[in-house]
Amino acid sequence: MSAPKTEDTPGPRPEGSTRRRLPRDTLSRRVILDAAERVAARDGLDAFTFQSLAKEVNAHPTSLYRHFRDKDQLVLELIDDLRARSYGGRLEATDSWREDLRTLARYIHEHLLRYPQFAVQMAARTTRRPTEFANVEFALDALLRAGLDEEDAAMYLRVFGNVVRSLASMEAGMLVLDPETRDGDTLAWQLEYRRLPAEQYPRIAAMSGQLKDIGDPQVFDTAVDLFLDAIEARAEQARKGKSAPEGG
Repeated sequence: MSAPKTEDTPGPRPEGSTRRRLPRDTLSRRVILDAAERVAARDGLDAFTFQSLAKEVNAHPTSLYRHFRDKDQLVLELIDDLRARSYGGRLEATDSWREDLRTLARYIHEHLLRYPQFAVQMAARTTRRPTEFANVEFALDALLRAGLDEEDAAMYLRVFGNVVRSLASMEAGMLVLDPETRDGDTLAWQLEYRRLPAEQYPRIAAMSGQLKDIGDPQVFDTAVDLFLDAIEARAEQARKGKSAPEGG
């Protein structure tokens, strides 16, 4: 059966081209995933195509279909593969549910900052693959050990993931700005906010030296701690509700 014809299929090779393609048996999923990481880091996932990837591995685009059904399958495999390489196998439960969730948050944060060019796309996708399954299992176990019931644990799992990935993606977005723009945004909190007239912005004027920029590491850590405090408070509230006498 012939490979599907897609928009990634290249046109005729230019006259005089002497570029040699890889021998058929040398192209593997590992080779493709490694090349996909390079292309995505350079061009972003939005500009990522089978044609650009085939050029990277010096192969014909249709040969990629022997390993991946389409671009989306490859993207999901790439995202899960990168997660596995960043922190796969490093999540081990301890006797502290708080520390376990804090560790998971730190790994996700570090991972997305490692790939800022496509951190937003990675954060938004659901891969349905082994590393993601392991992360969800680990987080649910920690939330249940915190004392939440299953309904609350399921809700807090989603909120926790959204908060952590959103904050990390914002920081990653700063990293891919051109240096002049990034420095301007960062310096605004250190300079421009301090120059605002106190009569017009009294609160800002009084606290300008304490304001944090988006990339301040204390911001992410504080957000995680606030979330963990909320979990603990919710679990305590549930315990008190269960222990309250009927009709009390």
